[in-house]
Amino acid sequence: MKNTLTILVLSIAASFASTGAMAQTAPQATVSPQRMERAMQQLQARFAAANTTHDGKLTQAQAAQGMPMVAQNFDQIDTQKAGYITLPQIEQFMQQRATSH
Repeated sequence: MKNTLTILVLSIAASFASTGAMAQTAPQATVSPQRMERAMQQLQARFAAANTTHDGKLTQAQAAQGMPMVAQNFDQIDTQKAGYITLPQIEQFMQQRATSH
């Protein structure tokens, strides 16, 4: 039974590894304009909800509460080291990451 379980785990791991290799070599799909528009609307809505002071500036604490992925990258987004980030800075960061991957 132990050998069977080991073989099963190794088989699953191998299938994930080959799937990952295929995903890396496959051409990237283009994002439809409608999907991009929805994503931008969601980003704007999440930013507005996280920006509890309604000043257009998101502090690290606000990001941690409402936009955890942004909070994880806060220092990279806050290129001016102002202690806050704006929606255009987040959008710019996302575009840079999309083109670099």
